[in-house]
Amino acid sequence: MNDQPAAREPASADGTAHPLYGYSTATIADALDRVGREGCLLGIGPLFDGARIFGRAYTVSYTTAGHPAGTVGDYLDDMRPGDVAVLDNGGRTDCTVWGDILTAMANDRGIAGTVIDGVCRDVRRALDVGYPLFTRGRYMRTGKDRVEVRDVQCPVSVGGVRIAARQLVIADADGAVTVPPDVEDDVADICHTIHERESRIVDDILAGRSLAEARAAHGYHLLQRNQA
Repeated sequence: MNDQPAAREPASADGTAHPLYGYSTATIADALDRVGREGCLLGIGPLFDGARIFGRAYTVSYTTAGHPAGTVGDYLDDMRPGDVAVLDNGGRTDCTVWGDILTAMANDRGIAGTVIDGVCRDVRRALDVGYPLFTRGRYMRTGKDRVEVRDVQCPVSVGGVRIAARQLVIADADGAVTVPPDVEDDVADICHTIHERESRIVDDILAGRSLAEARAAHGYHLLQRNQA
């Protein structure tokens, strides 16, 4: 069985006009290093190769269910096309907070994708329709009566990184990153520089120059270094 759906263009709240649209998470991670900010979501990976996300976070925070248990959330009713569902389940891998009902609705409503500090289930539908899911893995046990929504559109933590509501989230085959709003423009400028210099390095190498010479000529080892 082939679990790899065809790649689709990521939905985007900002559209292709956003200066960070199109850059890889690897390039953005280097730019974040250069400005001295955290943004790489450790341990969060794609459900399938080709999954990509670009959009603004709609954040949901979970906590251990009370007695009686509260809801696992109907937040999708309030999300807009191009939003990214960013779910903080505390990194739990023993129960899920995302399944096929949410995938069906999110895909139909044009949600850009879902990032979970936790796990997902019912992955067949996401694979069939190519809906982007970035999580700590997959596990079939429900979160109902185990966790409940604590708050929405609040600061959350995913992969050890704080993400505020409406913060930019980008994800691809290498993982997921988020860019703090106060450095979006700086990160975009640095990404442009990194992309240009790395392209020149590749061109030089393919033209016969040695790797060491090409890297030295274009300052490869300084591209991500914080200058503060």
